[in-house]
Amino acid sequence: MDPITLEEIRQVKYRYLRCLDLKLWDDFADVFTEDAVAEYDTPLLRDPLRLEGRDAIVGYMRANLGPGMITAHLAGHPEIEVDGDRATGSWCLQDTVVATEYRLLIYGSAYYTDVYRRCPDGRWRVSRTGHERTYEFSVSFDDLPSLRFGANRWAPPAAGPLTIS
Repeated sequence: MDPITLEEIRQVKYRYLRCLDLKLWDDFADVFTEDAVAEYDTPLLRDPLRLEGRDAIVGYMRANLGPGMITAHLAGHPEIEVDGDRATGSWCLQDTVVATEYRLLIYGSAYYTDVYRRCPDGRWRVSRTGHERTYEFSVSFDDLPSLRFGANRWAPPAAGPLTIS
């Protein structure tokens, strides 16, 4: 396999995760083909989430992962197969969601299955993505009395300097 193609595909997945976590919605949109489909296993919501089309995927994420939802998505050990202008990939995901307005921490792992397509501009984009959970659990902030956040990119600025006595 062409190592340049493999690296381009890896970068698309990494950009997907980075832009999702940093809420860079225009850049997030650019990782998808217009007709992309996403299917996510969502045990806390009970039913799988199916989104059809780039606009639906980005719109859902923008509406549901606002400033009150802090996320960290890490994907590793990819298995990528390329066939011309189409490729498939499998990734192990570990994610953390801090749902501040619900006072909830959610941890989990899943396996992504992706389909990529090389577009007319020569760039690889996600045409199909989704994951199936291997586990997911949540913990209430109330169960963690010592929990303190030292940083939160989306929180309003603190009222004054932090003092430790």
